[in-house]
Amino acid sequence: MNATLLSVKPFLSEDFLLQTETARTLYHDFARAMPIIDYHCHLPPDQIAADKNFSNLTQIWLYGDHYKWRAMRTNGVAEQYCTGDASDFEKFQKWAETVPYTMRNPLYHWTHLELQRYFGIDRVLNAASAKDIYDEATALLNTPDYSVRNLLRRMNVEVVCTTDDPSDDLKYHQQIAAEGLDLKVLPTFRPDKAMLSIDNPAEFNAYVDKIEAVSNLSVSTYDEYVAALRQRHDFFASLGGRLSDHGLEQVYAAEYTESEIRTIFAKARSGQLPTFEERQKFKSAMLIEFAIMDWEKGWTQQYHLGALRNNNTRLLRELGPDTGWDSIGDFPQARSLSTFMGMLDNENKLAKTILYNLNPADNEVFATMIGNFNDGTTPGKVQWGSGWWFLDQKDGMEKQINALSNMGLLSRFLGMLTDSRSFLSYPRHEYFRRILCNMIGNDVENGELPADIEWLGQLVQNICYRNAKEYFQF
Repeated sequence: MNATLLSVKPFLSEDFLLQTETARTLYHDFARAMPIIDYHCHLPPDQIAADKNFSNLTQIWLYGDHYKWRAMRTNGVAEQYCTGDASDFEKFQKWAETVPYTMRNPLYHWTHLELQRYFGIDRVLNAASAKDIYDEATALLNTPDYSVRNLLRRMNVEVVCTTDDPSDDLKYHQQIAAEGLDLKVLPTFRPDKAMLSIDNPAEFNAYVDKIEAVSNLSVSTYDEYVAALRQRHDFFASLGGRLSDHGLEQVYAAEYTESEIRTIFAKARSGQLPTFEERQKFKSAMLIEFAIMDWEKGWTQQYHLGALRNNNTRLLRELGPDTGWDSIGDFPQARSLSTFMGMLDNENKLAKTILYNLNPADNEVFATMIGNFNDGTTPGKVQWGSGWWFLDQKDGMEKQINALSNMGLLSRFLGMLTDSRSFLSYPRHEYFRRILCNMIGNDVENGELPADIEWLGQLVQNICYRNAKEYFQF
């Protein structure tokens, strides 16, 4: 072996990403064993209710994973191996061939962390190792220990908050709750379709009809619509829901009157398309209504802002949404956020709030915006959320932690979430915890923070777990 390589650290060792002794102490002695509260994800509740076993590694790892599909397409892999009709092993083989080309993309780290943590496989995945790794993992997935509930237990997951439409009947959440599991699986109220569909009267009326049916309330006026949505909000709360979520380009904050909104609703309900200005007013009014519902119940509202979705219209038509055609948008955020949150705060009806940005250029905007509305009533009442989507990687997390540290209180941060559809994504929490401990450890060993390991360890544990547990009051 080349002598210059003898001191190279092994890939993905127990001290992965931990560059100092202090970092290693903080991670291994304090962060590592903390439970996980996954307060925002897209796991399918029906699979948890059924305690599903996946038939093979492709089904649990590649189905629905647009992160991997984007990488495969970029590597020249044909669509039949991503979302098409190739066999499951053929799809896995193409992913394995792509993995060596993902070096320095977070997928490379996540892929091997997941193989290690779930399956005890510490070999590098590539074309040559694909068959053995596929067979070994698939054999395990077909055992009771690898049902989805046991996968969550394996990662010490305590709470899962799924993402659900107000029209959902939540029957799987009811089934899970009735079983009295040690794992909490709670619904999150995501009512974006209730307001965004105003852009298409046919879609809007179909959605209103769904709300009418599920609430068993007649909906012919705006006030009846709000009443039906409030009933759904109550239903989510009855099943333990404590959060709402919105995925928007920007928050809506147009000025409006109640009479205007009633007229706009009637116009859309009759099948007419409201003007652009009317639609902006309607969305703004609905956003305020939902925010007030959250405030009344002591919920937390989340706003994921800045995604430019469905850019490839040709492939959107062929494959549908959430298949890998989204990117970072460059929408202005500060003015509308300030106006929207100010409208609620002026009435003393601003709920606990988490803001997430997708454009890293907005980091300092969001880091300072939260300070405008933290009023001392709740520690960290308004939060800047963890690096999201294209930013939930090492560089993105470090930049988010640094900006939050510079302009707010890192010690009150709620930490990581998965925002994932995969039951194999939970090592992302470990990834975050290692990065956090490394950054603090470096500060200590550079003389920038005192070497008070007990306090720093408590701070790390708070960020990884306790802050979220106290903040959400599950």
